[in-house]
Amino acid sequence: MQSQGPVGAVRAMACAAPEALQSLPSFFLIGPPRTGTSWLHEVLSRHTLLPSSTKETRFFDVHFHRGLKWYRAHYPKRFGHRMMGEVAPTYFASPKARERIVQMVPTARMVCIFRHPIDRVVSLYRVKRAYGMIPWGFEEALVRDRELMESSRYASHLKTWQNAVGKDRVLATVYDDLRQNPQIFVDSVADFIGVPRFKLAPSEIHRVHGSENMTHPRSYYRTRGATFMSNWCKARRLDRVVTAIKRSPLIKLFLGGGPPFAQIAPETTLKLYELFRPEIEELEVLLNRDFSAWKGDPVCAASRPEQKVS
Repeated sequence: MQSQGPVGAVRAMACAAPEALQSLPSFFLIGPPRTGTSWLHEVLSRHTLLPSSTKETRFFDVHFHRGLKWYRAHYPKRFGHRMMGEVAPTYFASPKARERIVQMVPTARMVCIFRHPIDRVVSLYRVKRAYGMIPWGFEEALVRDRELMESSRYASHLKTWQNAVGKDRVLATVYDDLRQNPQIFVDSVADFIGVPRFKLAPSEIHRVHGSENMTHPRSYYRTRGATFMSNWCKARRLDRVVTAIKRSPLIKLFLGGGPPFAQIAPETTLKLYELFRPEIEELEVLLNRDFSAWKGDPVCAASRPEQKVS
């Protein structure tokens, strides 16, 4: 039998399990990565229905072939009146995820969070390098790891999502606003996704999963192997095993212990500012905001801390 194309596969899935489509998310926090999505997942998990025991199912971009039954297993069978959603930062720059979501959940709402692009790409590199996902130094990774630069095309992907689902169904937010006033930021997200506003507890106003203290892995191949096994377990719904290891002393065998990340070369920083400038300027128009600090404005940049990476 001839295999179906992507659109055919989506339609076949929808027709095969129409009842399952009624219990799909009504909102997605689509990132991009390293923009506070882990913090939001932690905060929203108390007020909405999100996947467990993992934050990201990667269903619509990586595991779609596993079917709706696999995806639905990440959620409880009964969830009362709580809104169902997913925090999925890798969906932002994924055409496959966008196409599948539009086909299967056309009324879902999307939340984007935009962060200073150099800060974000540095943070994403650190995480990928620390977890053994890539072996390269920073400059080489910018060339060889497509996700680093592709997920930095803020305006281009924002417009694509707006065109796909409608501007009224896409909320574009800014990471700086989250850090400056988390309560107001969360209120805006809650209003948009249809969740009653809630007050953040003092313990919830903190950074989650920052990359500042990460290092290169002690052993790249051991760390890479552990990450491979983690993904293997998640694909087989063994997320609790992965969570248990992350919370145990065993994690020190695989994460950290290597040299700290070095500073970015000044010429690399300047090159990134130039590469990101067109997207930032278009985003300024789309959001009607001034992002001079994101473009290397001398006055704004002078007050910024020096970034470190390898």
